[in-house]
Amino acid sequence: MRQRRNFIQYIRKKPSLKRKYKMLLYYSCVIGLAFLCACFTGCGKFPVKNQTEKNSDELYNQGVFAMDTYMSLSAYGSKGEEAVKSAIEEIERLDGIWSVGKKDSEVAKINRDGKGKISEDTISVVKKALELSESTEHAFSLTVYPLMELWGFTSGEYQVPTTKEIHEKLSLVDDTKVVLEKESGKLTLGSGQQMDLGGIAKGFTSARIIEMWKKMGISSGMVSLGGNVQVLGSKPNGNDWKIGVQKPGDKEGNMLGVLSVKDCAVITSGGYERYFKEAGKTYHHILDTRTGAPSESGLTSVTIVSKDGTLADGLSTSLFVMGREKAIAYWKEHREEFETILVEEDGTIYVTEGLQDSFETEENIKVIQGG
Repeated sequence: MRQRRNFIQYIRKKPSLKRKYKMLLYYSCVIGLAFLCACFTGCGKFPVKNQTEKNSDELYNQGVFAMDTYMSLSAYGSKGEEAVKSAIEEIERLDGIWSVGKKDSEVAKINRDGKGKISEDTISVVKKALELSESTEHAFSLTVYPLMELWGFTSGEYQVPTTKEIHEKLSLVDDTKVVLEKESGKLTLGSGQQMDLGGIAKGFTSARIIEMWKKMGISSGMVSLGGNVQVLGSKPNGNDWKIGVQKPGDKEGNMLGVLSVKDCAVITSGGYERYFKEAGKTYHHILDTRTGAPSESGLTSVTIVSKDGTLADGLSTSLFVMGREKAIAYWKEHREEFETILVEEDGTIYVTEGLQDSFETEENIKVIQGG
């Protein structure tokens, strides 16, 4: 008992460790709740290891803590265990080259030196990030790291910066200054810039795992990377996967609704995920690159459904920053690539027409038509 008290006291003195510890406890609770849902309703997001369903193959499930979050991987079939363990190895490898907190990672070296040679995987992620930055008019930014650090979202040592401090860091957030030479693999940042792949890395990782599993002959599985969910095929019995969409800010874990999906990613971003309070005001981690402060777009949650996990991850943040009107306009231009659910501060829910029949909710919704 004394050792436990000493450990907790140590955690409290270390803000960055405290944040990770609280996050681990949070996801442990979520997994426990999802386990109960699986037992009683058959639609849990985290199936039990070796649990079987009627007319289904054996299921292998395992969790891992990486990329600052808890992850759960589930694969059906005789190669399920091999598939999951290979996926965990890949997650740890990618985390090792992309983590801003690991001094030997590719990203940390680029941030330190301002330039350097990067691997093929990092080239792919950076290329996608730059394309998203341009497409969303910089609502998504690869170079937002100095601002995230200023607010304390990278360390857990939160603060509300002065207007002058924000202005100084905001001048560094400009993806047009990033030069990627795809042939040579050389990446160069603008003077004083630093990058962070956190806004897109988990989406790329889930997509990579799905591709790995397909090559291994896995036809049914689920990857949940800290709330970023991507599913392979349908469930072994032919039914769609049931993915719960969290109700923004609901501390009881109630769901806004449930999506029935197959072969796609379902990724949600919300201001309730990471935040701190000061002088009675709440400051969340989704920063608006136009102001350098937490986004005040009027949205509390954005869910993206897409075949492309990398795209879904980046767009969940981008549309949140854009706000409802610009997000809808963006969807209308790119509706062949994704569908979305937007939740406003007053509780109004907007659902694009492609999800109208697959999203079950007791709430009133407004359907966004593409015409």
